[in-house]
Amino acid sequence: MTNPDIVIIGSGIGGATIASGLAGGGASILMLERGESLPATPHTRDTRAIFVDGHYRPKEMWLEAGGAPFNPGNYYYVGGNSKFYGAVLIRYRREDFSEMEHYGGISPAWPFSYEEFEPWYSKAEQLFHVRGALGEDPTEPFHSTPYPFGPVPDEPPIARARAELKSLGLHPASLPLGVDIEAWLRDGSTSWDAFPNTGTGKIDAQSGPLAAALADQNIRLETGAHVEYLEASPDARTIETVHYRQNGALKKVAPKLVILSAGAVNSAAILLRSPTPQGRGGGKGLANRSDQVGRNFMNHNSSAMLAIDPRRRNKSVYQKTLMLNDYYLSDGKGGKPLGNVQLLGKIDGNILKANVRRAPKFALDFMAGHAVDWYLMCEDLPDPESRIMIDGKDIVMQWRRSNMQSLDGLTKVMRENFRACGYPIVLSRPFDKRTPSHQCGTVKMGNDPATSPLDPFCRSFDHSNLFVVDAGFLPNSAAVNPALSIAAQALRVADHIRKTELAT
Repeated sequence: MTNPDIVIIGSGIGGATIASGLAGGGASILMLERGESLPATPHTRDTRAIFVDGHYRPKEMWLEAGGAPFNPGNYYYVGGNSKFYGAVLIRYRREDFSEMEHYGGISPAWPFSYEEFEPWYSKAEQLFHVRGALGEDPTEPFHSTPYPFGPVPDEPPIARARAELKSLGLHPASLPLGVDIEAWLRDGSTSWDAFPNTGTGKIDAQSGPLAAALADQNIRLETGAHVEYLEASPDARTIETVHYRQNGALKKVAPKLVILSAGAVNSAAILLRSPTPQGRGGGKGLANRSDQVGRNFMNHNSSAMLAIDPRRRNKSVYQKTLMLNDYYLSDGKGGKPLGNVQLLGKIDGNILKANVRRAPKFALDFMAGHAVDWYLMCEDLPDPESRIMIDGKDIVMQWRRSNMQSLDGLTKVMRENFRACGYPIVLSRPFDKRTPSHQCGTVKMGNDPATSPLDPFCRSFDHSNLFVVDAGFLPNSAAVNPALSIAAQALRVADHIRKTELAT
């Protein structure tokens, strides 16, 4: 095989979006994806298969720092984790780009401002066909371009919930979503949140930017291609070779540029697994002069909250159209930030059964049928000792949660609000490490090579032809879904590569 100009490792939000940004530039691009395309089967809309039987969960185990194994909620398909995401495409707030003090410590600043990044948010919203509304959320930052489509409509029980929250003086707002609701519902009456996408109803990495990228005949996707490690040049200044396994055979390719977009956990693991040239790097893997690769792992502190009124049925099909940011920048009383509140996709008894296996199904069906289901999300602060490590071929996750006081505060205030709205039963349960769906921060960008592996354009300080473009680059986790920020940075980096690498 002729060596391509560029290899992109991973087809999730980062990899697919940067491919779309490089399309038409004349470069030959090979995308390596360890998974296959997700097939359309009856399992795709079966809550028991998805949530109870774990039909789509990966056939791998990660380790806790003490050695205990667990099955992670990472998905290996074309499109990556976005095949199952909630399609929430929300911007970081302007304040998230600056240092912000939280109950658990300081959230660090980005190496550039919201104003510099804003045009790329607008381009990403167009690429993902985001549906939303401006003017509803008091924390909404400046938009130079309106959303390309209006919001996904509230179902009647959710319109009622919106009105109830407004009656308390709060500001419920429409979630910005990458969902064509009519197309989604044609394939089945379910939510899209945590359901696999096999059509065009949800705009994920595959159905959005990857489809656009593959229209360029110079871009080729290989599936079943599991990258094991990168090989640096003898002087360690560049990456010479990408080594991967496909159909049991070891293969390698030697591109001019390498873009690593395997996800925050797996990108860090690939770098840590990669050998350093003799006498260089101290055996810490590649791109790791700073000793920060794998460190600063963040994964939002979050809880599910069910607001239940036994007297009223919630007959919503998809539900997930509202968010509340009244406690995003402060606790509402002049204190420190708490976080974001948004609806979950509508749950049923099977989804509850996955977490409360001993409860009788009829009771869970009744509970689900009378609940409005919410997701509470608070910022997890970076900590060098919260980290991804490797033990041979095993991934080790040492997640040290931070800022839990914010989650406790948000849980308390929202319980009070829902009771004031007329829901006498309010239950909550935190999400655990099995759901690293908002993983980020393991290969962070910054201005100083002594403290950050990547520069502000996600180029490795150590290897001039290596970029890392996935949630690993995020300096902070904020308290919103990261997908749009990853996509916007991918478009920004693609533009930078076109100007600095492809133009020469």
